[in-house]
Amino acid sequence: MSNALAIAAVTATLRNLLTQGIQLEPDLVDTTVTTTVPDRARTSGATANQVNLFLYQAVPNVAWRNLDLPAAVRPGETGHPPLALNLYYLLTAYGRDDDQSQPFSHELLGRAMSILHDHPVLGAAEIEAALAGNDLFTQVERIRFTLQPLGVEEIYRLWTGFQTPYRTSVSYEATVVLIDSTLPAIAPLPVLTRGRPAAFNGQVDGGAFVLPRVLPPTLSAILPTASASFGQTLTLQGTRFSGDALTVSIVSPTLAAPVVVTPLPGRTDRSASFVVPTGAQSLPGSTATQPFPAGLYSIGVTVTQNGTPFSSNALPLALGPTITTGLPATVTASTATATLTLGCDPPLAPNQRVSLLLGGTPIPANAFAAPASTVSFTLADIPAAVYLARLRVDGADSALVADLTRTPPVFDPTKQLTVK
Repeated sequence: MSNALAIAAVTATLRNLLTQGIQLEPDLVDTTVTTTVPDRARTSGATANQVNLFLYQAVPNVAWRNLDLPAAVRPGETGHPPLALNLYYLLTAYGRDDDQSQPFSHELLGRAMSILHDHPVLGAAEIEAALAGNDLFTQVERIRFTLQPLGVEEIYRLWTGFQTPYRTSVSYEATVVLIDSTLPAIAPLPVLTRGRPAAFNGQVDGGAFVLPRVLPPTLSAILPTASASFGQTLTLQGTRFSGDALTVSIVSPTLAAPVVVTPLPGRTDRSASFVVPTGAQSLPGSTATQPFPAGLYSIGVTVTQNGTPFSSNALPLALGPTITTGLPATVTASTATATLTLGCDPPLAPNQRVSLLLGGTPIPANAFAAPASTVSFTLADIPAAVYLARLRVDGADSALVADLTRTPPVFDPTKQLTVK
C-alpha cells in the first residue's frame, strides 16, 4: 500500500538513480537531472550537461484497477481497489555547449538508457530514501521500468504540444504504482458454521446467537519452516487440538487418497507432532498402495469430539527428496561436458519436474522414462567454483542445512559440488 506521494516518490527515485549513475563517467560529472516541463527545462544561458525527466502521462493499470490489495481484505469482505497507475516519462538529454565540441547529449542519452536497462526495478531502500513521508516502498508490487518506443507521429504530437524545439529523447513506462483508497473496507465477522450440524450446541433466541461448544481446530504453523523430508518429525501449532482423537491429513492432487497420520504422544490443545511417513502408502479400504513422492502438499488436522469430526484449515508443506549418493563430489567441466549422477529417495516418477540447483542456477535433469532412484545432470558451461547442491522435485528442495537446532544454522558441507 502507498499514499498520495507515490508518484512523486517514483520521480525522485528515478532522478537519484540517474544522477548517481551518470556522474560516475568522467566526462559527465557536471550533469544535472531535472524534472521540469520540456519548454522550461533548458534555461537561458545553461551550458552544462543536463538530463530532463518529464512525467507526461499517467494511465490506469488494467490488471490492478478492480483488484483488492493482497492481505488488505479477506474473502467475503468488501474493499475499495487501489488507484493503480502506469506512469510515462520522457527522458531528454542536453549536451554541454549544445554539443559543439563533441556529442555529449548522445553520450548522456546512452548512459541514461544503460542505467535503466541494468536497473529496471526500483529497490525498496532506494524509494524510501528518495522522498520523505512516502511509503511506496511497502507496496506489494515492485516498480519496473520498460522502454516504450515512440513512432514519428507520436513524437511529433508530443513535442508540438510542448511548444518547444525537438530534442532527441526516449520514453519509459513505470508500472505499477498503487495508491491505496482512503475509504474504509467493510469487514463482517467470519462465518462460524454453515447450517446446523448434528453437533450444534448453540441457539438463536430473540436475535442473540450463542456460540456452539465445539469450534473447528485452527492450524497456524508447521515447524520447522524449512523444506521437510520424509521420516522427519514435524510439529503443528494452532488452537483447539484437544478432543477424543486427532489425525493429520497429507493431501496432494498426485495422491489417489489423502495420507492420514496419527500424531505422536504428548499432544496438547495448541501443539501436535507427527512423523512424515516413508515408502508407499496404503489406500483406505483396500490392499492396494500408492507412491508417496516428493513435492508440494497441504496439511490439515481433524479433531473428533463426541463422535463428530471437525476439520481445520490447510497449510502448504514442501516434502523434499533426500540425496542419498553422489555428493560431495568433484567434476571437471572446463574442457568437456561432465555428467553428475545423484541417488535420491523417494524414487522419482517420469512426470515429475526435476532439476539440480547449483547455488542459484537450476540445471534440468536428463530424461528418464521409468520410476528411478537415480537421476543424471549434464553440466555444461558451469563456471569453476564450489557450489551447494540442492535437488528440486516438483517445487520441493532437498535439505541443505546440517542442523536446524543449531544457532546460527549452517549449510551441510556434504552437499557440496566442486567444479574444476
